[in-house]
Amino acid sequence: MEPSRSAEQRSRLRVALLSLTAGAGILGLKVVAYALSGSVALKSDAVEGVVNVGAAAFALGAVIFAGKPADRDHPYGHGKIEHFSAAFEGGLVSLAAAYIILEAGAALLHGSPLKDLGLGLAVNVVAGALNGALGWYLVRQGRKTHSQALEADGHHVLSDFWTTLGLCAGLLAVKATGLRWLDPVLALAVGLLLARTGFRLVRRAARALLDEEDPAVVERLVGAMNRLRPWDILAVHELRTFRTGRHTHVDVHLVVPEYYPLRQAHDLCETFGQRVLDEAGIEGEMHVHLDPCGHLVCGRCAAEACPIRERPWMDTPAFTQEEAVVAGPSRDTADSR
Repeated sequence: MEPSRSAEQRSRLRVALLSLTAGAGILGLKVVAYALSGSVALKSDAVEGVVNVGAAAFALGAVIFAGKPADRDHPYGHGKIEHFSAAFEGGLVSLAAAYIILEAGAALLHGSPLKDLGLGLAVNVVAGALNGALGWYLVRQGRKTHSQALEADGHHVLSDFWTTLGLCAGLLAVKATGLRWLDPVLALAVGLLLARTGFRLVRRAARALLDEEDPAVVERLVGAMNRLRPWDILAVHELRTFRTGRHTHVDVHLVVPEYYPLRQAHDLCETFGQRVLDEAGIEGEMHVHLDPCGHLVCGRCAAEACPIRERPWMDTPAFTQEEAVVAGPSRDTADSR
């Protein structure tokens, strides 16, 4: 592993370990808040804290596994485990949502006694503030280190922070009005919000596991190609990408003058591909398929001494996303675009 990537992996591990440690401490505060108050709403917040700790533990394992280099059995690396981690977290969140909804329903039917709501709220406010800081940090570090497991964990922790704020506001209303039925109603709202969060986490992870195209990545690649393009990269097509954790794999067809010797064409495209990844800020690899021009793009080729030209050069248009992702040009349409 390159020194820069090794340092980035160590950073991911430190962040994941911090998430687990901090999550356990915040969970302890939430349990204390529930024990002091007897509030069903604060119990739902504590249940979500249990999910946070479980998800943080799984994310730590995912980050460790994803950091292993590619091998014979995993030629594209181990990064997809991070998508499994995000899906696992979404499943945990959904299970917690179902439990909270059932508990809230039972409390609405049978009632629930409240004890020292004021002190419980105070403790929960502290836990919520720590959750907000932790969630913001995880999202930021997940994006910085290209770790979907950490980013997903951060989004979940942030949703917990906003839930805690809403609960505290609602329970202040309970304390002020004495309407105790608001407590389980708030818990029910927490359960529904958690169900939404779980669905979104699972859907996002499923898209990554199914190698769904990311338009933003394609846009970055095409933009970098246009900025770095030498005149003899004549066209680009069949651009495909998929992501395994922080690693992005790119396949692309590049059209070059067909009279180029194989070594010259190969070196041109290999160098261009690596420069494009660096320019786009993408960690990964680009596999290039060489296509000879076949007289199909004479109108956009500025070669002054081309021995096989059939039509004069007209202009050299920029690459577009629409052109980049489709199949190669046909003889009938290449010069008409």
